[in-house]
Amino acid sequence: MLNNLISNSPETVNPTTEHARTVATQCLSSIAPILKASGDPLRLEILRVLQRDTFGVMELCNIFDSRQSGMSHHLKVLHKAGLVETQREGNSIFYRRPIKQDDEINDELIHSLFGIIDQTDISVATAERINLIKEQRAEQSQAFFSRYADKFKEQQELIALFEQYAVPVVDLINAHDFDDNATAMEIGPGEGAFLNELSTRFNKVYALDNSAGMLNKAKTHADENKLTNIEFVLGESSKAVQENMSVDAIVLNMVLHHIPSPADIFTDCAQLLNDDGIMLISDLSHHDQNWVKENCGDLWLGFESEELSLWAKNAGLDEGESLYIGLRNGFQIQVREFIKR
Repeated sequence: MLNNLISNSPETVNPTTEHARTVATQCLSSIAPILKASGDPLRLEILRVLQRDTFGVMELCNIFDSRQSGMSHHLKVLHKAGLVETQREGNSIFYRRPIKQDDEINDELIHSLFGIIDQTDISVATAERINLIKEQRAEQSQAFFSRYADKFKEQQELIALFEQYAVPVVDLINAHDFDDNATAMEIGPGEGAFLNELSTRFNKVYALDNSAGMLNKAKTHADENKLTNIEFVLGESSKAVQENMSVDAIVLNMVLHHIPSPADIFTDCAQLLNDDGIMLISDLSHHDQNWVKENCGDLWLGFESEELSLWAKNAGLDEGESLYIGLRNGFQIQVREFIKR
């Protein structure tokens, strides 16, 4: 098409051809910033590590051993080209790849660029720095629960009451016809209230938590309620993967915003689920109430629905039912179902 436009001489140009030429020029002008931004090796590496994770400026400086001024410049160029977008978490700005993409030529080019970048392995040194940042985030979360395990339920109810998210999650479980030997896992069971629901519906239930204090509270709850088919596991979801656990249902109730790298959870759950297994998530939609970071130990101020959908898609999970519940205090809960086909 462009060749045909270029071959027309000024004497033969008509209004239709002139319009097409203008559109073509605008198209080329719009993709030029993308090509320019992707012409730097470090910027390509930044895009590579942002494949699944979201990082702040200082975190990226640590990953690439770069000065803040230089990193800020690279991020500004990438942002202007539409290759990254910002995500505000309280007083901090994090960077991620664009969540929403259309079928326009710019998005097609960006999608192709990401596909090529992702074929390149992250270096061992870079991977180690990324893991260190995730460990620091995890330590921050664990420290909160170690200090406030006895007050967590009280703090959590400042956001949402248990019934507001537990009831729709139970409804989604009941919509599936699990066999008598079906197994389930709850990641982050808190004080164990939802274990009652899982214990009566599944032959065996794993309760997984990286906080010893919270896991002990869940154990106490199970003992008091005579829940005898619960196995308690101290650790991250990666530990369950390493131990080759497999289940038919995984539940995360108001947990995802405490997890250092939420995208990793989807990948782990996809490996843990049997065929046709379900992953059920109840969590906050993205919000701007920064007080929850200090009062409730939240690492993330909720999530956009498109984020969860993208992480699930990248992990090979199909999207199921979705429910959104608005609360009077300004929060919104999203209850999401993802299925391993």
